[in-house]
Amino acid sequence: MQIAVLALEGAFDVGLASLLDTLSIASDLSRARGADGPRFDARIVGVRRRVTTHQGLRVPVSSPPRSAPDVVVVPGLGCTVPDALRERLERRDVADAAALIRRWSEQGTRVSAACTGTFVLARSGLLDGQRATTTWWMAPLFRELFPRVELDESQMVVDSRGRVTAGAAFAHVDLALWWIRRKSPTLAAQAARHLVVDARPSQAPFVIPDQLTHEDPLVERFEGWARRRLADRFSLAAAARAAGTSERTLSRRVRTVLGRTPLGYVQDLRIERAVHLLKTTSQDVEAIARAVGYGDGVTLRTLLRRKLGRGVRELRAR
Repeated sequence: MQIAVLALEGAFDVGLASLLDTLSIASDLSRARGADGPRFDARIVGVRRRVTTHQGLRVPVSSPPRSAPDVVVVPGLGCTVPDALRERLERRDVADAAALIRRWSEQGTRVSAACTGTFVLARSGLLDGQRATTTWWMAPLFRELFPRVELDESQMVVDSRGRVTAGAAFAHVDLALWWIRRKSPTLAAQAARHLVVDARPSQAPFVIPDQLTHEDPLVERFEGWARRRLADRFSLAAAARAAGTSERTLSRRVRTVLGRTPLGYVQDLRIERAVHLLKTTSQDVEAIARAVGYGDGVTLRTLLRRKLGRGVRELRAR
C-alpha cells in the first residue's frame, strides 16, 4: 500500500511521528511473517519544499508523486485554539493541499485525516454530505466552517464512503491501525499489542475500554485460512467452518471489521499476492494466476488493471 503522508507547515509533531511509526512497525512485523505479507510504504510529501513542525523540527518532505498513491493521510496541525486554527487554514499551502487531495481523489486515491488535519480534508470539499469526526474541542469551529459535513465528534474513527477521519491527537495511531486492518486484521492486532494501544472507540468522556477494538479472533481465523488457500476456489461455507461460525455471522463480522465481504477480501489478498510474485519472481502470468486462484492470465491482467490501474509490464518494471 502506497501511503502519502501530506505534511504541512506547523504539523503536530506527535501526530506525524506516531502515524509513521505505527505504519513502520506494521511493515516490520509483516516482513517477519513472510515475504508476501502486506507492506505500508509511507512517504512524507508536501506542497512546499520545506516544512517545519509545530516544535520547530525540519521534516524531510518529498514532492508529490506523479502517480496517485493508494492512500493520502493528512496529520494534524499544531493549533490548540480555534482562532489560531482559523488563521492557519487561510494560508496558501492549505489551499494547495486541498487541491492536491481533490486531484488524487479523482484518480482513485482514498483520503483520510486525523485531528485538526480533518479541517484540511474538509477544505477540499470531499467531506461535504459525508459523516466525519474531528478533534472534539474544535467541533464548534468545524461545524461553523463546514456546515455541509455531518459531524460526530464523539467517534474516534469514522469511515464515510471511503473518506476516513479520526479524532484528537493520539487518534493518529487509530487511523494508522484502521488502514493496516484493511489489509490484515491479524497484523493490526499485532501492531496494537506492540504499541500497547487500548481501545478508544469514542472521544466521549468516561468511556472504559474493555478490549482492543482492532482485534477480532474470528476475523483473524478467517484471514489465516484465506491466506493459506488463495489457489483454491473460494467457499463461504468452508471459510465459516474454518472460522468456527455460521456463514451469516462470518459475513457480518468481516463486513464490520474489514468493510467488505469475505469474497471481496479474498480477492484483495489474491491481487496482493499476485503483485508480489510479479515483482519478485520470473514466473509467467499464467502460473501466477493459477497460484492465486484464477483460471487464466487474462482474468488476472484484467483485475490488475481494474484494481490498480497498472498492467503486468508496468508492475514488473517497478
